[in-house]
Amino acid sequence: MSTSDISRRGFLAGTAAIGLSGILGGCVGSGGSTDGGGGGGDASPSGPITLQSSAADPKPKAALKAVVDAFQGAETTINTVAVENFRAQLPTYLTSSNPPDVLTWYAGSVARDYASEGLLLDVSDLWEGDGACAGFSDALRDLSSTEDGSQIFVPTHYYWWGVFHRTSAFDEWGVQAPETWEDFLALCEMLRGRGIVPLTMGTGSTPWVASGWFDYLNLRINGPEYHLELLSGEHSFDSAEVRAVMTEYAKLIPFIDPNGRSYSWQEAVTPLVQNEAAMYLMGAFFTQSVPSDVVDDIDFFRVPIIDESLPVAEEAPTDGYFAASGTDNAAGAKELMSHLAAPDSQQTYVSKAGGAYLPTSPEVDTSGFSPMVQKGIQLLEESDRLTQFFNRDSSDELQTTADAALTRFLDQPDQVDDILSQWQQAAEQVFQA
Repeated sequence: MSTSDISRRGFLAGTAAIGLSGILGGCVGSGGSTDGGGGGGDASPSGPITLQSSAADPKPKAALKAVVDAFQGAETTINTVAVENFRAQLPTYLTSSNPPDVLTWYAGSVARDYASEGLLLDVSDLWEGDGACAGFSDALRDLSSTEDGSQIFVPTHYYWWGVFHRTSAFDEWGVQAPETWEDFLALCEMLRGRGIVPLTMGTGSTPWVASGWFDYLNLRINGPEYHLELLSGEHSFDSAEVRAVMTEYAKLIPFIDPNGRSYSWQEAVTPLVQNEAAMYLMGAFFTQSVPSDVVDDIDFFRVPIIDESLPVAEEAPTDGYFAASGTDNAAGAKELMSHLAAPDSQQTYVSKAGGAYLPTSPEVDTSGFSPMVQKGIQLLEESDRLTQFFNRDSSDELQTTADAALTRFLDQPDQVDDILSQWQQAAEQVFQA
């Protein structure tokens, strides 16, 4: 199985779970308890632990604090940094002479790249015997592994992407979720004609949001195999296939709120909530920024299929933790990671974080999840392939090239030839570094 491309069946393999919460497998055995454990043969934990966190939004920040407060191991200090600053500083954190012990981040290629530089702690013992993650599926093990098969990541939750909207607004406007790409474009045109902004999108301080539409259009036009090969440097961004993606992307630009170029992704939620914008392509975590009295009015649909001959792929980013190889307390770091992966820790986090997160442990009861979350579970279960997101399937460095290219494209779509040429040049520098 490829380490960056996971089929739905592969994701499901080896699991026996409740709904999709078991797709990623679960923490079992004594290592999955809240008292930590699963640290393997390292020396006993000694000294305080620092957890560097990118969970800066109020609800996820409070949720993580509640989980860490319940930790019975070493004294743990959480340092919280806004995600964009965290992303930029992550190499510095990991190469510091005194790095944070444990850090929040993503499974997949990004973690694998840092591990290839010797910057991440090997946590394979958490995946063996009675370790905290010994019961995870082979697919999740693969997503958390280096090329040589060592595990360097502990995943704790994930989510889906979709085109979100307010149910009451669609009812008021007399519209429904489109089935085809042509229907989607027609819906956008109709809404714009009625003075409603069809699409909200915040690409000001969060330019990575522009990659959402790029990812999905590439998946729908060229398929997941091509998409992941493109992100690994096997194809050119200045290619006929990518030009076909940009042709469809250009059709969306007249429908996107122009104010979104100055919004963050959080600020772009407001037009949706106020019925000034109709739809928002975003990860389900965005509901943490939706007022509590509106959350139950949120629904979504999948990005419509464009080529029915291709496997249906969806983005399902997986979050969790890795530890710095330079930590002075490897055993304590692993003990904390075991606690973070425990079923009751996951239950606490997903119940308090506010976003529509899905736990990785099948021991977390999902029966009380909202209809929207149950629909998200079904969406992923019915998908043929699951990808992560642009940077998670490539690297943070390649994401920077996408940010520059796609935000410029939003402003100057007529300059697509120059944009793609420069994008490819920048990508080549990343791949050659």
